[in-house]
Amino acid sequence: MDNLKEKLRQGNKKATARMITMLENNDPKAIEILGDLYRYTGKAKVVGITGPPGAGKSTLTDKLVKILRKEEKTVGIIAVDPTSPFSGGSILGDRIRMNDLAVDPGVFIRSMGTRGHLGGLSKATQGAVKALDLYGMDYIFIETVGVGQSEVDIMKTADTVLMVMVPGLGDDIQAIKAGIMEIGDVFAINKADREGAAKTHREIDNMLDFAETDWRPPVHQVVATQNKGIEELLSAIKDHLAYLNESGEMLNRRIKSSEIEILELIKDRMMQDLLREDEIQRDIKEFSKNVAERRLNPYEASEKVLRKTIKKEAEKYENY
Repeated sequence: MDNLKEKLRQGNKKATARMITMLENNDPKAIEILGDLYRYTGKAKVVGITGPPGAGKSTLTDKLVKILRKEEKTVGIIAVDPTSPFSGGSILGDRIRMNDLAVDPGVFIRSMGTRGHLGGLSKATQGAVKALDLYGMDYIFIETVGVGQSEVDIMKTADTVLMVMVPGLGDDIQAIKAGIMEIGDVFAINKADREGAAKTHREIDNMLDFAETDWRPPVHQVVATQNKGIEELLSAIKDHLAYLNESGEMLNRRIKSSEIEILELIKDRMMQDLLREDEIQRDIKEFSKNVAERRLNPYEASEKVLRKTIKKEAEKYENY
């Protein structure tokens, strides 16, 4: 473990890849290592790229990263793909779309399956960001699954969120409103050579008029496949990162993200402890049958399980 820690600090690529695999497998040693090295993280600029499926997020990521590489910046890419509910596997097609970046020594690409985790990210994404931060990346790009209005998890992890839209989605307002609209710090209308790009631009601008924030998200029209508008888009991302640092909002965002992460870790730990108890598992199965047969309601059932869990935890501490 000490050897792995040392290699991570030295920027060893194989050690970083191994660390991320351990995090995906919920290896407790990985958590211990990250805990010990946590004070060395927080240097990388984390950019989330989200939007509906087919918006061209991977192609756009590829073009943005290539410009940063010309600037001699190192970049980590976490590409999250949906996991099949049937086979448990995932397509992980982003490596194919970013094939030439995969051989660039200044780029680290990691594809991750969601493994049933909702919100557009893998459960291990936050750990992977820390591992790539330790590896020494200047920028870390997180490309989410692209599942529509549940993509809000990216706010918890990224400093800047790039929302990628495309013209011709039908009812554009329905596609971009509510929570998913509110998380964008910068907007890109990709495939802007298609009919309806100007209309989509106007609709996004109109919705942003109602946003009550000091930062007004810029909207850029780009054509990623033709490399049009990419430099201007990257400049807008850098402007937002600069705004976060100058206004003090970067610290505020990271405090909020840390609070959410702590609460989620507590919930995960409690669930793991809960499901390890054979007696509790038997109770849940029994209560589930009673709930299905309407002899017990789910609120009562959860209360019974919680009471028993709290009692068991209290007994553990009494024995110390």
